[in-house]
Amino acid sequence: MKCPHCGNELKEGHLICETCGEEIRIVPDFEPEIENSITETLSTLASMQEGKDTEEMPDMDKMVTEQLEEPGTGNKKIWVMFSLIMLFLVALISYALYSYHIQTVEYQIDKAKSFAERGAYGEAVACLETAYAQHPEMAELLFLEADYYYLQEDNEAALSALMRIISEGSYTYEEVEEAYDKTVTIYANMGEYDKINELLRSCPDERIVTIFQSYLAMEPEFSYVEGSYAEVIPLKLSSNTAGTIYYTTDGSKPNKNSQIYTAPIFLETGEYTISAFFVNDYGIESEVVSKTYTINLSVPTAPEVELYSGEYSHAMMIAVEEAEGCKVYYTTDESEPTADSVPYTGPIPMPLGTTLFKFVNISEEGISSDVTLRTYNLRLRGAISTGQAVINLVTRLVETEYLEDAAGHNKRQNGTLSYQFSSVLLVGGQDYYTIYEYYDDGTGILSRTDKVFLVQVYTGEAAQLSYDTKGNFVANPI
Repeated sequence: MKCPHCGNELKEGHLICETCGEEIRIVPDFEPEIENSITETLSTLASMQEGKDTEEMPDMDKMVTEQLEEPGTGNKKIWVMFSLIMLFLVALISYALYSYHIQTVEYQIDKAKSFAERGAYGEAVACLETAYAQHPEMAELLFLEADYYYLQEDNEAALSALMRIISEGSYTYEEVEEAYDKTVTIYANMGEYDKINELLRSCPDERIVTIFQSYLAMEPEFSYVEGSYAEVIPLKLSSNTAGTIYYTTDGSKPNKNSQIYTAPIFLETGEYTISAFFVNDYGIESEVVSKTYTINLSVPTAPEVELYSGEYSHAMMIAVEEAEGCKVYYTTDESEPTADSVPYTGPIPMPLGTTLFKFVNISEEGISSDVTLRTYNLRLRGAISTGQAVINLVTRLVETEYLEDAAGHNKRQNGTLSYQFSSVLLVGGQDYYTIYEYYDDGTGILSRTDKVFLVQVYTGEAAQLSYDTKGNFVANPI
């Protein structure tokens, strides 16, 4: 037995076509409206004959013969033929309407939903496929089909239906976005995050990629294009979403045991091949990306210090010549100078005793020169001690009533003033101890004031440091 709708050969005992999903009825399954129309037509024809022929209707041949023999039979013949034609037309129209109706997409959707409510998902999908063959532009059919497959736990078939929406290219953005949403949800429930990554990597619409970018593992982005540079590069690596970047700097392939990127990678003189990959929070790994950088930096010359190493018996100023585009930094504690060391701002008074100076030029690119070493040994024979120089200064400040007592009290402030030796300075051809003034507000924290005092290293006379109009040091006696 064949299906009257699609011609498919039916299995014995089956009353539902597996191809089109239609039920096979022995009695024609007319819709109520069509059946009522036929009934009304037949009733009308019957009423028109009522009263004219109450006897049993003879057979057609006899009736035609009698009508031809009797007078006025022409009108009766025409009436009979007209009735038969009308009946045929009504039946034909009714069948045509019925055939059209069962082929409409609304009918197939309703029938599919009816099957689905009874748990007959296979028949429901068959109805949707029939409708889709005639209306491939309707994404609703594929969404329903995917839902019915998903309810049967047939994820692959559900994904296949959704991929038709994604790949066809003829559906609206909203429909495609919904298809991506359902597809991502199914993959996520299956734990196949790598499939989500592949799906999004092939998506041509950036708007959709942005929505689901947390599932995406893109290659790390480099803040500098590869090539040659004449400066230090603070190379930054970034990712499209939360996760971890692993990298190497020698061109080897990175893995999860490699360095983790947390801060810019400073590339100085030399050649570097930076290789990196990204792992998002779902464990999806990106491809490895590599870039090569060649850094050609000119190393600045070492600082030139005018004063040579040696022993000195008079105060001297240590001047340093900076290289162009560089800054000089120095240390006196035997540590190596860096950009965090004391910056050179002008000539430095030579300290008492033996002192090792280390000077370095550092360029704007952060490149350090060789270190220049100087060792000075300053001995002032016949000079008073630095401690005695401080006592002499305080005594003179009390005598001039600048201080109330040797403890450093004064009328202008509630706290106390104290004094500390700093260095030896050549002023007007004479050697002086420079002594700084500090203020203590009672908390024990000392803050330096703007006053600098001098004490002549041999005579012990106190003075205050000032400058003349040319900027030269001047010792003003107290």
